[in-house]
Amino acid sequence: MQMLYDSDSFVVVHILPDAFVQADSPASSSADPRPQLARHGFEIVDKRSGKEVYLDGSWAEMFQQQILAWQRETPTQEEVEDTLDGYTGLAQNPVLVH
Repeated sequence: MQMLYDSDSFVVVHILPDAFVQADSPASSSADPRPQLARHGFEIVDKRSGKEVYLDGSWAEMFQQQILAWQRETPTQEEVEDTLDGYTGLAQNPVLVH
C-alpha cells in the first residue's frame, strides 16, 4: 500500500497486489499459492463525506493514466481536487475504523 495524496479533503492510496509466498516460508503450505489480491487498485477517500471508493480493473487503469499525466504536467492542488471530486459520485461506502 502506498499513500499517493493526502489533503484536507481527500486521501488517495495505491493498493498493490500481494507478493507471492516464498516456497521456504511457513505460509507456503497453503493449498492455494496465488496472491489474495491479484491486481492493483486505488482507494479514494472523501474526507468531507466520510465515504470511500475502490477503483480496480478498467477504472484503476484509467486512474493510473491520470496519475501519469499529473506526473508529467504537475497540476495545482485545485486541479487534483477537482478531478478527485469527480469520483465522489462513485463513493458509496462509509469509512469505518476498526
